Amino acid sequence: MQFEHASDQAQYRRPAHRAGVELYHASILSHRFEPHTHEAFGLGAITAGVGRFRWRGAEHLAPRATLMLMNPEDIHTGQAETADAWGYRMAYLDRELLAELSGEPDWWFDAAVAHDAACAAEVAGLIAGLWQAGDGLAFDSRLLLLVDALRRHACVGRRARPEAAPRFAPVLDFMRSSLDQTLSLEQLAGVAGLSPFHFLRSFKTQHHATPQQVLMALRLIEAKRLLGLGQPGAEVAAAVGLADQAHLTRAFAGRYGLTPGRYQQQLGVARLVRPPGGGDAR
Repeated sequence: MQFEHASDQAQYRRPAHRAGVELYHASILSHRFEPHTHEAFGLGAITAGVGRFRWRGAEHLAPRATLMLMNPEDIHTGQAETADAWGYRMAYLDRELLAELSGEPDWWFDAAVAHDAACAAEVAGLIAGLWQAGDGLAFDSRLLLLVDALRRHACVGRRARPEAAPRFAPVLDFMRSSLDQTLSLEQLAGVAGLSPFHFLRSFKTQHHATPQQVLMALRLIEAKRLLGLGQPGAEVAAAVGLADQAHLTRAFAGRYGLTPGRYQQQLGVARLVRPPGGGDAR
């Protein structure tokens, strides 16, 4: 099982030799991605149709032959805008790896969509090449070309990156350290030193999402990391504060487009479970 609708397809892949990279191909017609985020930079190109997504409190359109440039932890949605499927190819690169490859720390993108058809075609081709690369040298060569192609659209340097509201940094840290716990609005407001009403209003203004949406996004980031390590779904659900494996399945599929089990299969980390009495089951 991936999507509810057979017309929607998504696939992940990670290179065995290069940590900090995840590739993603998708064609979406009916699915609507719930608010989510990624721990890495999401860099890619739209190859078909038009995507609509909510980002930083506003609606945006990403038509074919444009670039998608998401910063780590940018909360966003996603869906097809037209009657045609929305196709796109993404490479998710960890902050540290991007800094290592570029030789420049503190990359940032101030627009999620860039209208640069020539660069979009180049990026789409490079990601397709990364997907098919047969050896580490070919992969790493294309990866460097990808970073170089996107450099012109990046803001680089500490001044380019917007500063987070200092008041809410401890709140986010508290969320990350308490993913397996039930948190209340009063607790989070107390960490920020605000009344619940003032906290909720100010937090939404800063993050363009409710505290619950941000908490769920952080839970799913950690769930995705643990699943990528091959941990069983039931253990992952408990570790990130979800009710059970079924809750994890619904939440993960709603935000990333496929079930936890299918994600692990695509990465080659799914564990084979042998039920009592013999036989194999997944």
